[in-house]
Formats: sequence, structure tokens, C-alpha cells
Amino acid sequence: MTLNFESLGIEPDLLTKLAEHEITQPSPVQAQAIPEMMKGKHVLARSQTGTGKTLAYLLPLLQAIDPQKKATQKMILAPSQELAMQIVREGQRYGEQRGIRVLGLIGGAAIKRQIEKLKDHPQLVVGTPGRVRELIAAKKLKMHNITTIVIDEVDQMFQLGGAGDVKNILGTAQRDRQLVFLSATLNDEIQALAKREMNDYVEIGIDPDQKTASGLEHYYFVTEERDKVDMLRRLVRHFNPRKALVFVNTTNAIGEIEAKLNHMGLTTASLYGDADKVTRSNVLARFREDKLKVLIASDVAARGLDIEGLEMVIHFDPATDSQAYVHRAGRTGRMGRKGLVVSVVTERETFIMRKFSRELDINITERALYGGRVVVPRPADAKRAPVKPSEARTISDAVESGKAPVRGENGRPGRTAAAGSASGKGKGAALSKAGKAQRERERKNKGAPRWLKEKGSKPNE
Repeated sequence: MTLNFESLGIEPDLLTKLAEHEITQPSPVQAQAIPEMMKGKHVLARSQTGTGKTLAYLLPLLQAIDPQKKATQKMILAPSQELAMQIVREGQRYGEQRGIRVLGLIGGAAIKRQIEKLKDHPQLVVGTPGRVRELIAAKKLKMHNITTIVIDEVDQMFQLGGAGDVKNILGTAQRDRQLVFLSATLNDEIQALAKREMNDYVEIGIDPDQKTASGLEHYYFVTEERDKVDMLRRLVRHFNPRKALVFVNTTNAIGEIEAKLNHMGLTTASLYGDADKVTRSNVLARFREDKLKVLIASDVAARGLDIEGLEMVIHFDPATDSQAYVHRAGRTGRMGRKGLVVSVVTERETFIMRKFSRELDINITERALYGGRVVVPRPADAKRAPVKPSEARTISDAVESGKAPVRGENGRPGRTAAAGSASGKGKGAALSKAGKAQRERERKNKGAPRWLKEKGSKPNE
């Protein structure tokens, strides 16, 4: 029997809505999580970003809600405002026809307005931990009717310092509530929380050894620090994605990079973590509507974003660790699509690429832009950048044709192979005795005072 949403127990009205969005076959995480959630089981699900985790928990939640009951019945927690509002939009899309009211409770928005909307008794609330805890403490958000709590991107929730808020929220809920944790990566702290809060939970692991989506290509390009913005421009121009998301590590640099790219003719905007809700929403709307070619963001600002048509992720600065690399890379190549992940690094940062390649068990290979083409660097660098055997001929051909850049002993780009061999044939003959003498005089006079240099330049002196 062919596995489909109907066989998983999804009801006809939701099936129709899924078909409207051309979603007909469940992804692996959906196929495993939906039946377990419908049974009321606690679930700890691990799956790469972009594999359909949102619908894996949203469909059974919506199906279990009683629209006639005026009480908050289900709760979803997310680590960032953007991810929370993204889930709200999905909840409204699939829940509206059922008469289900969905409310977003995020920091940065007017709390008085949220309190007013809570009086309408939304059946599903989606929020960030800090704001949800604040509303619970103010006794404006009632927890006694909530039967399921979903924590999305739970590993990022812990990394961003939300663990205390999460534990507090769980402590205010009924003991018999259902818990669902979803994440791309799991650590000891998350598993300890699951064991403490869940009794007899089901652990779902979709390709646990595969940390990133299989449809992604991973490359890195080496350049000088001062040339990073120009390299960024060249990469966007060369690969010409529909749109690209650029990650930086420090927000101080975002404004400068944005201004330079706009000056270079690339429509660019930035997403700051401390920007107000309206500004962030407007920027994301423009990016989703293809009115921007490039979006520059920090990890916090872009956490959990699902942007349709995002074909390329660029690390302007290397990710802080391999888990951060996974989450950045997960913004593209979602739901089995192809995607490109590129890092721009200096010579001293190349070891980070080797480290991520080893820890994630993926090929992150070095490439270079030369003559309007992407080429594989000279084999002498093979020990620094893993090269597949099938690429060996490409490397050899590029070097022999003089179209691949040659790196010197210090690893910096030098002349092409052809240029290097040609220039080396008659190096001694090219310099006459007069030329050598002139060079020697220039060397000696380099630090001489101006009057002495002028005197030495006069004839017969």
C-alpha cells in the first residue's frame, strides 16, 4: 500500500488543503511522527532542517483541537520571532477552514494587544519562551486546558538561553500533557530534559548520521579579509541564485556589507536581531516576494527561516560550530530540493572547513573563481581541501591549460601555471647588467632623502 496522508489518518478537509499546496506524499519525519502524536505519545524527533517537521506536528495538533471549545488547547514554542510567526501563518493556513483561532505571542510586539487577543480564547498559541512565560506569570495565559506542548528547534532554544523559560513553562502545565520535541541535533541536556519530563516517549530519528540534507553542495572559497565583500559579490553574480541568504557573525558588520552590495548593484537588505517587529516583517516580506536578491542576517535573526525559492546560503563568516553550520545550511535544499552552501574564508580559517567536513561527514571542497569560471585549485592543496577522485582530471586539465590559479608555498594565489612556466624559462637572460645596476641603485636609495635621490638622477653625477 502506498503511504500517503490519508493512510496516516489525516482528515479530508486537511487533505484538500495539502493538495492545494501540491503536498501529496508525507516526508519520512511526517510519516513517523503523525501516527505517534495521534496516539497521544510523547515524541522526541530528530531530523534535518527542511524535512517537513512543521507539518509533522501541526497536522495532528489541528486535527485534535475542538473548535467549539473556547480555551487554549495546544501550544507551540519556537526560539525566534520569525520562526514563531512562520508557524502562525502555517497554522492559520490549515486551521482557518476548521474555525481554529491561532495567536502568535512573541517578544517585541505590544503585550497589551496580545492580552486583548487572549480574551478571544485562541485554541492554538505559538510563541517565544520569554513572552509566553511573561504572560503566564501575569495570569493572562491559562495553562490548565493545554493538552499538548510542542517545542520546535529545541536545540536552538537551549543555545539561545531559553532553557530556563522552557522548564518554567513546562512546570506550569498539567502533568498529563503531551510533549513533542523536534530538533536537527540532540545533545545530553535535551535528552536529560526529555527523560525528566516525558514518560515512555517515542524517539524518532530520520537518518541520524546524516546531519545535512542530501541535496546540498558544499564549497568554500579562500580570499583575503579585505576582499571578502568583493568575493561575495562575485559569488552572487556567478551563481546567480533566485535569492541568497548571507550569514555574518557580528551585527556591527551587517550595515557596511549591505551598503557595499547595494552600491555594487545587488538589491540587498539586512535582518538585525534587535530590529523592531515591523521592520523585520517588512524585510522578510520583500525577500519572500523576490524584491531582494540578497538578505544579510545573523544566526539569531535568521533562526528557523523557511524561505521558498532560497537556492543559496553563503557564510560570509564561518559558522561558530558544526551545529550552527547545519542550521545555516538547512535554510536551503528543503524538502528534497537542491541547494548550494558556500563559505568565504581566509587562509587561516580553512582549518574550520576541514573540521566541519570531518564532524558532519560531508564533503566541503575548496573552489576558486578564475576567468569567470569556478575551478578546482591545484592538487598541491588537496590535503587541505578534500577532492573527489572523479575531479582529479578536472584539476589536471585546469592546471595544464593555465586556467587554474597556482598557490605558492604560503597558500596565496599566484600566477597561473602557464604564466609561471613561461616566465621561468629565461629569467636570467631577461635582466641585463644595466637593469641589475639600476635595481641595485633603487634598492640603496629607497630610504635616502629627496635631494639625494634627485641628485643621483641627474646625468654625469
